[in-house]
Parts: sequence; C-alpha cells; structure tokens
Amino acid sequence: MAGTKGMRHMDKAPKKEFIDFTRLFDIIPYQQKKYPNPKALNFFHNDKWNPISIEALQDRVNALSCWFLENGYKKGDKVVLVPHIGRPEWAIADFACQQLGVVVVPIHPGLREEEARSIFIETGAKLCLATAPDLERFTGFIHPLKTQPAMCSIDQGTPSYFFPLSNAVGNPTSLEKLNAIKATIGEGDMATIMYTSGSSGEQKGVMLSHRNLVSNIKAALAFFPLQPGDRVLSFLPFSHIFERNTHYGYIAFGASVYYSQSREGFSEDFRSVKPVFCTAVPRVLEKMHGYLQQQLLAKNYVKRKALQWAMNVGKRYKERERVGFVYGVQLFMARVLVLYRWRRRLGGKLRHLVVGAAALRPEIGRLLSASGIQVVEGYGLTETSPMVSINRFEPGLNRFGTVGLAIPGVEVKIDAKEGDEGEILVKGPNVMMGYFQRPEDTKVAFTADGWFKTGDIGRMTDKRFLQITDRKKDIFKTSTGKYIAPRPLQNHLAQSPFIQRSLILGFQRPFVVALILPHFEILKTWCKNEGIHWTSPAFMVHNIKVVGKYQSELDKLNDGLPPFSKVRGFVLCPQEWSVGNGELTHTLKPIRTALEKNYKDEIDKLYARLSIP
Repeated sequence: MAGTKGMRHMDKAPKKEFIDFTRLFDIIPYQQKKYPNPKALNFFHNDKWNPISIEALQDRVNALSCWFLENGYKKGDKVVLVPHIGRPEWAIADFACQQLGVVVVPIHPGLREEEARSIFIETGAKLCLATAPDLERFTGFIHPLKTQPAMCSIDQGTPSYFFPLSNAVGNPTSLEKLNAIKATIGEGDMATIMYTSGSSGEQKGVMLSHRNLVSNIKAALAFFPLQPGDRVLSFLPFSHIFERNTHYGYIAFGASVYYSQSREGFSEDFRSVKPVFCTAVPRVLEKMHGYLQQQLLAKNYVKRKALQWAMNVGKRYKERERVGFVYGVQLFMARVLVLYRWRRRLGGKLRHLVVGAAALRPEIGRLLSASGIQVVEGYGLTETSPMVSINRFEPGLNRFGTVGLAIPGVEVKIDAKEGDEGEILVKGPNVMMGYFQRPEDTKVAFTADGWFKTGDIGRMTDKRFLQITDRKKDIFKTSTGKYIAPRPLQNHLAQSPFIQRSLILGFQRPFVVALILPHFEILKTWCKNEGIHWTSPAFMVHNIKVVGKYQSELDKLNDGLPPFSKVRGFVLCPQEWSVGNGELTHTLKPIRTALEKNYKDEIDKLYARLSIP
C-alpha cells in the first residue's frame, strides 16, 4: 500500500510545542517550577484525604531511584507493576524507574495465569510490585519460573512490604550518581512496555518511548480546559494507557489528583472530591444510563413519564447548535426536573468528561452533556500512546458520534480504496517504537511508507472529524455474500433498555443472529411488574415470557433495517461477560473468539432451528 493513492487525508492540526520537558520524569520539576502544588497527589486514609505535595513527590521518587541504583538496577531492566486502583505508590515507582532508564511494565491484576506468566518470561522482570492480595495470587503464577523476580507488596504492615517506598530522602552520594544517570536518558529511550490483547485476545508488548508519551501530553496541554489546582478524580486502572498518560498530564497541568478508594465505590468519591474533570470508559456511562432506564419501569406513572420526557429532551441535545426558544425552555425544565440530579450524583462541580478506550453511543453523550457536563469523546490505541484524535472543548468542535480531530502533531488518513470508508492510518511522534521481541509483528503493523495500521475502519465527516465504523478484523461476510459491520448493529440493539450488550454473529452463515447479554436488573423489575416469578438469570433466560419479551424488542429494532442486516435470532446469555473468563478485554471490550467459543453449542442450535424450512 505504498503511496497515497486512494487515501482521504485528515488535516494536520497546528502544532503548539511550547512546553519545556522532553522526558516523563521531567514533568515533576516542570510542575515544581510552574505550579508548585501542595496537593499534587491525594489518597484516602484514616477517613480523610491526605495530600502529597509536588516537592514531597520528587523527594520520594529520588529516594526510591537511589535505592534501585544502590541495589544494582540499571538501564533496560524491567519492573512489573500490578496496579489495582490508583495510588501514589504507583506514580512514585513509575517515575523512580524512569529516572534510571528501568523499563516499567504495568499489567492488569485480572490477568489469567498463563497471560501473566508469559509476560514475566518475556520481559525477564527483576521485581514485581502489587497490593498484598494481588501479590499472593501472582506469586503462585511465577513460582515455576527458572528466573523469578522479587515479589513485593506496596501495602505497609504486610510481611512482603517494599520498604524503600517509604523512604523520604535519598543518600547524597547516590543522588549525585542519579543526576549523572538522568542526564544520559534520552527522549527516544524506552520508558515502558504496555501489554495489550485487544478484542483478538492475542497478547503483545507495546514499546513506548518518552517521546511517544510526552508528545501526547504536550498535545493535551494545548487544548484541555484544566487549570493549576483543579481537582480531578482518577478511578481507572493505571495499567490502562488511557489513564496512565492522562495521569502524567494532570501532573503537568498542576492539577490535584485524587485517587478513587475503589473501583466499585467511586460514586462516593465523586461526591467527596467534587472534581471538575475526569476520564472514563463508555461502560461507566452506560451503567449510569442503565440506572435511568431502570427508573422508566417504575410503577409511578407521573414519575415514569417525567423521566422519559426529560431523557428524550436530553438525547436531542446538540452542543454546536444554537438552542431555539422552545427547545431552550424544554431543556431548562428537563434539567431542573431530572438532568441536574445526574450532575449532583457526580459531585456537582464536574464540567468536562473525556471518554475513550471504546465507542460511546451518541445518545448517552448527548444526555450527559445536556445535564451540564460536557462529554468529549476521543480515539486512540496503546500503540499510539494512546491519543490520535479527540473532539475539542470549544463551541462547534465537539460532534457526537465522532472521535474528533487529529491532535497537534499527528496525521491521520483513511485507506479508502472504494468509497469513503477504509482503514485508519496514523503517523506522528506518538506512534510506538514497536512490539517487544516481535519484529515481524512490528513490520506488519506499518505500511511501506511508515504509516501505522490501526486495524480500525473509519471515515471523515465534514472533511476533518474522524468517525469509527468498526474493527477491520470484526467485519465479516455472510454466506450470501453480504458484508456486515457488527458495531453499528450492536449499538443499534443497545437502544433497548433490556439489552445490556450484544455480539453480532453471521460469518459464513446465511443470516445474522446475536448473542444478547440481558440487563438483568431491568429484566428483574419487568418480571416483577408482569407477575413473573424471578428465580435466577440461568433459569430466566429460558422462560418463555422472557424470551417473548426479547423477541418483541428485537422485532422493533429490526424494523427499518436492510433485510440482510436484520437480526433473525438470538441467544440470551445467562451470566455477565467477564475479564476473568476471557470474554472481555481489560478495557471491557468483548472478545469475539472467546464468546463464540463459550456459546458455540447454543449458536449452532439456534442456526439449526432457524434454518428449518
């Protein structure tokens, strides 16, 4: 695919390179100089929020770097972090390693045994840091390995506690050596290896340099609406490149980062911290939306109708258009009656919410934005550090259903051989160094002229807004010769409050069917209202009235679809899809191969039944 014939090009956004740091660990002194924040990092302990100043953060990072230096760690060594939720210890360990050129390898605590073991073998890590519960689990994984890393806990008071994390100051002699080593670390040096599997389930280590990650941070500094001292809430896992690089950006901005106490209880943290800005994955917003959908089944007629009306008003919200008088009155009433409650549940101060890692349904973005929280969707991959494009915060530059404009310094084009759609190609300083110990995979990931092949299919709208259609590998052809893009159909099915998630199937089959994960709470409420005795999901998915309800929902959703894309049948899944059984990635995206394997018998029976004349 050499050259640019048949390509559609996204305008290269103007560069705004004016920030004076080139390596990740330079961010701390940068903030010290520009915005010396006394509450740079904040963690909850002893029933209160405890701050760490930017000066104290630098001292603790230096102290840990000195310990690594004194204990023989050197440039190129690997340290594995298993971050469950955000904590200052992860940032301290991360920056401390970077200052010596030690490569940080963060991995998700939910990895299966074979996945974790392969990472330890491939990287030859010297040290693994984890919380005490995760450490116990991971220690069992690495026990058979010939070369075993030191396994330490970040939890004080545990037998395996990594005491250097408590050091407040480094040895003067070691500090002098450390400064000399820091001077040798270049922006092109590897900073981290981020393992990604994606929806294919194949695990690869993505090598990212300081330049890769810093270029993304500088792009964010050019247009993110953050000010020094702004409160931000961090609740996504540090093993996600999206949250990790955003975290670096927060420090560069001089914002005050508050780490959520738990992934399950972050709603209470919103009310306590009252952040003005945060990042999220679509699944978080979908759960909020699901809660509202559940209220629509309330028996109180007036309450149900008021909520439905307010939600319909919110879903018509268009940020870039001037609000007419009639809609303005409707929006005001909807906000007062219903929508502002959503914002209050998130602390009442939240102004901006950036969504990434997966596609957000446009109606959810509109609804939340109508409540007074500007929702901005972006796009990226681990291989691009991660940000490629993002909608902007200025009027007219945020378009729901798109992932925005290219970030400063990054070029995007569409390999559109036919029509307007094609694979999204990316070039810029954010693109990875390559896949760790996988030169052939690295070669295949780029075009002959150096463009990174994202594997995503998309198009340009209004010549410069990027819109994602689907994953290239997920698009399939039925046995009748019709091409099916699953994601738009899956988003279409998600309009039903009874459908939590779905997976469209039909490769080399005569027609399309779906795996459907019910929204069990909504289904349970409906059963109660209909006088249907609820037992358990495993039994209810076979209940004739429940199956009939889903058929009715599907009939409504099929109305208006082209004949070849109508969903002819479905399998109701009796349990939540999970990371633990390999059905979801760690960013909660369905893994098609795993789901098809787990439900193969049910799918085959469905096709056999529907194919009978």
